[in-house]
Amino acid sequence: MSKRQSSFIFFLSLVISGTIFIQMALYVLSLLAGWNVKFNIVEVCHSWMKAIGFSSLEYVLDALVIYTFLFSIWHIGSQFFYASRLKNHFEQYKDNLLTNNMNQTYGSKKKDFLIVSNPAPIAITMGFICPKIVISTGLINLLTDEELKAVVSHEIYHKENRDPLKIFLLSLCASTIGYIPILKWFNHQYRIIQEVLADEFAIKKQETSVNLGSALLKMLKVGKQEKMPFAYASFADTSLNYRIEYMLDPLKDVQWKVPLKKAFLSLAIFILICVFFIYALA
Repeated sequence: MSKRQSSFIFFLSLVISGTIFIQMALYVLSLLAGWNVKFNIVEVCHSWMKAIGFSSLEYVLDALVIYTFLFSIWHIGSQFFYASRLKNHFEQYKDNLLTNNMNQTYGSKKKDFLIVSNPAPIAITMGFICPKIVISTGLINLLTDEELKAVVSHEIYHKENRDPLKIFLLSLCASTIGYIPILKWFNHQYRIIQEVLADEFAIKKQETSVNLGSALLKMLKVGKQEKMPFAYASFADTSLNYRIEYMLDPLKDVQWKVPLKKAFLSLAIFILICVFFIYALA
């Protein structure tokens, strides 16, 4: 797996979703402000439906636009609500001494690390603008010093790559534009690739996969962490068995198993949208 694959999935998802979101936004603005927006896909859909005698479907199209925007607002609001609530919870259980030591150890002047007193093993990266790495005392007690360094390096990769923000954008696109089914596959595949790339980053840092592999096995024995209702990057939340297998055989040729039905259906829907756009320009 490579960074190129990850970037391809991310940008293709944004292109597909962005095209639809922008056209819907223009349509909503034209309704609210009374603007005559030319070359708008939704307006073309309306004209096309009238031309073939399906004018009643206009209401279905309007409902789809309203649903997409309301669900987007709800999804964004939920993200900030739950993230803010958990951040306040972490601050209440913050271990100041360990937090200061961790930031000093890794030379973090921005205080990128937050250590919380919690018996559960937690290692996540959260936040969009200034991502923070949250580690629990339960994880520190579970792992050796070298294993902990491997986990920290893994999370540093997520932080530097701003994965919490990217994961949120992909999950937003996949959940609000469900009529493009390939977006859900993109979202899931991106998470797996980024976890593997973060593992590779940690392995290169230590020049061995022993510590990271041992940490993953310990987390696997403890059990899956409870998923939180907002976007974040977690060390032990995605495809543990697959990552261990990949570490044991990194030269294995990993092929994408693209869901062909979803891919063709998504392509057909997107092409149909493009046809409407070309028709508008004609």
